Amino acid sequence: MSNDLKRFHATFFEESREGLEVMEAGLLDLEGGRGSADTINAVFRAAHSIKGGSATFGFTKVAELTHVLETLLDELRAGKRPLTTDAMDALLASVDVLRGLLKAAEQGVPPADDGAGIVAQLNGVLTGRATIAVGGGAKPAAAAPKPKAPDQFVIAFAPKPSMFMSGNDPLRIIRELAELGGMKVDCDLSALPAFGDLDPTQSYLKWTLTLPGSASEAVIRDAFSWVEDECDLSINGDRGAAPAPPAAAEPAPAAAPAPVAVALALAAEAPAAPAAGAIPIAAAGGGAPAGGGANEDASIRVQASKVDMLINLVGELVITQAMLKQVGTGIEGPLAERLLAGLETLERNTRDLQEAVISVRMLPVDAVFKRFPRLVRDLAGRLGKQVNLKTFGESTELDKGLIEKISDPMVHLVRNAIDHGLETTEDRIKAGKDPVGTITLAASHQGGNIIIEVSDDGKGLNRERILAKAREKGIPIADNPTDADVWNLIFAPGFSTADAVTDLSGRGVGMDVVRRNIQSLGGETVLESFTGKGTKVTIKLPLTLAILDGMTVGVGNEVFVLPLGYVIESMKPAGENVRTVNAEGRVLKVRGEYLPMVHLGNHFGMGGADKPEITVIVEGDGQKLAIEVDALIGQQQVVVKSLETNYRRIEGISGATILGDGRVALILDVPGLVRGRVNTSSKAA
Repeated sequence: MSNDLKRFHATFFEESREGLEVMEAGLLDLEGGRGSADTINAVFRAAHSIKGGSATFGFTKVAELTHVLETLLDELRAGKRPLTTDAMDALLASVDVLRGLLKAAEQGVPPADDGAGIVAQLNGVLTGRATIAVGGGAKPAAAAPKPKAPDQFVIAFAPKPSMFMSGNDPLRIIRELAELGGMKVDCDLSALPAFGDLDPTQSYLKWTLTLPGSASEAVIRDAFSWVEDECDLSINGDRGAAPAPPAAAEPAPAAAPAPVAVALALAAEAPAAPAAGAIPIAAAGGGAPAGGGANEDASIRVQASKVDMLINLVGELVITQAMLKQVGTGIEGPLAERLLAGLETLERNTRDLQEAVISVRMLPVDAVFKRFPRLVRDLAGRLGKQVNLKTFGESTELDKGLIEKISDPMVHLVRNAIDHGLETTEDRIKAGKDPVGTITLAASHQGGNIIIEVSDDGKGLNRERILAKAREKGIPIADNPTDADVWNLIFAPGFSTADAVTDLSGRGVGMDVVRRNIQSLGGETVLESFTGKGTKVTIKLPLTLAILDGMTVGVGNEVFVLPLGYVIESMKPAGENVRTVNAEGRVLKVRGEYLPMVHLGNHFGMGGADKPEITVIVEGDGQKLAIEVDALIGQQQVVVKSLETNYRRIEGISGATILGDGRVALILDVPGLVRGRVNTSSKAA
């Protein structure tokens, strides 16, 4: 494995351990009757993530075990089988074995248990031949007679010409098999061109390999697991004559499109993030080119917890500075002017310090984008589609914590775009489109937010099919739904229009998980689609979760903070523009558009004016809302404190902050308020 991949091991192991903890806790909740559909979904997602990472890094034993585990979990969550004692025993034992396999892989030592036993146990549950609890012991079902080992294995291996372009080396596989001992190698040179016509990026050779019957067939197949889609392969374990090597595929014409041929390095598939718990920090400037030298930028690795502590201290400094400013404005006399000048300097320096500390946690979004060329290439090949990946704004920076958490949602979006969005080559040609589909990833800054777009130029969403599936699943649908209303239906939990379940789609893990993950980061997701032209998903995220610019509003005796990125405008609405609509409640007419209204005091049960004079128009998840407040106080930067960590989660509230006068102000969850108001209207309809 390349060093580029090895540097991401620490992140994988840390995330996998967290996933195993989620799995174990969820399974125990299910066994104790405390679980729900969300619990089994969380267990499934954890296993799915571990499987994907282990396959990427070549930990085949982990990948094999989690693949079988995922199959069983999927059947359980789909209601295809009950959660019996033998199934629970196998699932919990799988968690224990996975811990051992991951620990051994992390330490670079052979595992005490290679997982073969638990894989057999899981397969026994799936096929109905599981062990049955009898009097406190376990009695295995009768096993089928073990087949006699073959005298030899004969392998016909013909790499496709482009195998090198994926970063795979046929000779590495052959050397790996040679370690099993007693291997005979015959090489077919018939496709080798003249020396002057050789292309060093193409593979021309094919081999017939003969191994003794004592070799493990599972080990043999493991050696080829990474290249099954990039070669013609047959493994014959009979005593008969050796099969003829399959004909090597013809090299693709030079003019043929190579959509993701630029993904030459295996690192393109790796989750691009620094080692878990640490952040690389530039210690000196110089701008020297990569490759070393006295002027090359130096860097040190600092624990993320230390950077978080710095950010927290700067946040406290911001609060203190706000307090001093508020006190200073009430002072009069000859020293007042000098005091205020000093406070202005303190405010400027505090903001500069805050931006400098936060920049330490900033990483280019390319850290996420770099994993997709290989992913797009592999998925396109498996689906028989031609796909071109374009990326823009790779240098746009985002908080490290968000970088790590945005990766999985983006994987879902890219997979959906290739699987569901893009047509087959034949269908694109019939539609008069370029036979090569395009997936575009773009990132940019917009105010205090980062905008990430995942788009395709495929067929677009099928409105009628989505509506039919929603009715079938009993999902509430508004009367005369707009396109935006219909597109939002695909974010419902478990929603899928796939006709068949595959390892790519149809299990209902997708868009609801995407939106939920984005919402947990204080962001929002908006989907647009146009028939025959494609689909675009826009993700809006704060640059950092530590500090935000907000509008402070008064409701009764309380102060709330509206994140400025969601605010469109504020106004004093005329009485004739406020109306009551059946099933919709009160709405406000703004330039011909009717917006649902929320009286903030009534919503949180704290009173306030019966008819507030001020209305703030906000937009979240692509939908607008009119929020009624008693007063606009001002605009200021606030330090975000987690309300859930320090108290508990409250619907409609994303966090809290401390104001300059020492009071606590709650930060509104604008997308949550919008969803709650829209959902209430939909149910009433």
